[in-house]
Amino acid sequence: MTVIQGILLGILQGIAEFLPISSSGHLAVMQKLFSLEEVPLLFDIMLHLATLLAVVLYFRKKIWTLLCVFGRLIARRPAPEAVNEEDLLCGTESRGRMTILAVIITTFVTGAIGVFTSKLIPDMPVKITCAGFIVTAILLVFSSIIERRNSSAVKKSAEKNDGIKWYQAIVIGVMQGFGTLPGISRSGSTIAGSQLCGVNRAAAGEYSFIVSIPAILGAFLLELKDFAEVGSTVGAAPVIAGCAAAFAWGYISLAVLMKIIRKGKLEWFACYLIPAGILGILFL
Repeated sequence: MTVIQGILLGILQGIAEFLPISSSGHLAVMQKLFSLEEVPLLFDIMLHLATLLAVVLYFRKKIWTLLCVFGRLIARRPAPEAVNEEDLLCGTESRGRMTILAVIITTFVTGAIGVFTSKLIPDMPVKITCAGFIVTAILLVFSSIIERRNSSAVKKSAEKNDGIKWYQAIVIGVMQGFGTLPGISRSGSTIAGSQLCGVNRAAAGEYSFIVSIPAILGAFLLELKDFAEVGSTVGAAPVIAGCAAAFAWGYISLAVLMKIIRKGKLEWFACYLIPAGILGILFL
């Protein structure tokens, strides 16, 4: 792999990781076009780690608040009196605790599903990956329709019941596990799953990216055994260049997507995913 190829893959990862178009699917297609089919899965996960840093930077205040809530829970210390009613994930101590529990549940469910999907990924044909683009598009359109029809009910539910509930966390975990398959967008699946089970639109977007942190770290640890192989087949320079590009473009695309989520326009991406999926099935 050349440095230029590493940068292009990093840019693609940075853009596609947060936009609901499946970064793993696009990386698989691009590696096919570059004739890089032998690149270890760990390289893709390292690019995911770079975009994970963008998540941590973008949501640093919210993540720090959740860590403080978790610390107070462990130490059994009293909660501060400050309340932010607009923050549905950690605006109050109870919301923060519910979010922490939800992250644990979602991660556990995703991990259980990921054990099975990880066996399918290495042998998955690119055409099947491209078919996943179409599945993602259908999911985005369907969830947007349902979310609009139930917008008033979702709003009342979000106002009455703070935080992510345990059963919502299970649904989101299942959707995130489904999103581990190439061609199926992780962010699109988790956001759609959140909206389908009644989570506030803005909170759904924030939770989707926060819950990606343990999921990506777990995948990295599982594939860490291939670290030496990445160095021999890819090289240090392409990896470093790709990760730098993924971080920079990831932060930009994350900021853009959060605005799109608040406007409720995720179905726009179906206009790209469906043609891309059809062309991939026909020509790859």
